[in-house]
Amino acid sequence: MSVQEATVNVMKRTNVRWMVVALLFTLTAVNYADRATISIAGPVIQKDLGLTSIHMGYIFSAFGWAYVIAQLPGGWLLDRFGSKKVYFIGLLLWSVSVMLQSLSALFVGITAAGVLFVFRYLMATFEAPSFPANARVVAAWFPGKERGTSSPFFNAAQYFATVIFAPLMAWIVTVFGWHHVFIVMGSIGLVMAFVWLKFMHDPKEHPMCNEAEVQYIAEGGGLVSMDVKKDGEKKSGPNLKVIKQLITNRMFIGIYLAQYCINALT
Repeated sequence: MSVQEATVNVMKRTNVRWMVVALLFTLTAVNYADRATISIAGPVIQKDLGLTSIHMGYIFSAFGWAYVIAQLPGGWLLDRFGSKKVYFIGLLLWSVSVMLQSLSALFVGITAAGVLFVFRYLMATFEAPSFPANARVVAAWFPGKERGTSSPFFNAAQYFATVIFAPLMAWIVTVFGWHHVFIVMGSIGLVMAFVWLKFMHDPKEHPMCNEAEVQYIAEGGGLVSMDVKKDGEKKSGPNLKVIKQLITNRMFIGIYLAQYCINALT
């Protein structure tokens, strides 16, 4: 046994991985809260902007359409550029998209519905990589025997978001007006994006994680170097041609469904 290995064996192991999963929990709660903004503010929006139930149906469906289409390219981007960069850019852009939904207050009728649809669609597109990124981060930061414990933390955040943010958003709608919900929630997301950028690193590169914790994760099957490029190595994701074909197929399905809905309503 080398001197370095002996030192690691007696070193007190840090627990940065649990701070990482706490951050994932917080980001996932914000993620679900941003999705729920339209549910909380929806009845007031419909009344103020003169929207019909059909308009609201399309607005609510925008998230599902975009999420389905963007999941695969989102996963490719994660493999190509790593969880830290993609999560940061996604969180930044989806938070801006949430804030921009407040612009619908400047319009009425079908124009307002279009504004909400477009920015909600964009929000879902940028949110799509978040859950695959959560899974990648857990795979990098946790040994196999702890993944069953760590994963439910961020999965439970969807319920925590309802408990914490639903009353907050309802209060904002009542006291300040519905468009402030989008501004407040988008602002929270922007702050969290920079918290993520500052705190998140791979285990081997994290300034707060000591060698004993890195070794513990690696020996348990954790992919501690998942996003770390070796000298001269080119980072590459899966076959982009396959991804493009899958996206094209899903877009055609989306267009067909949209046409079917329009025909059914006319």
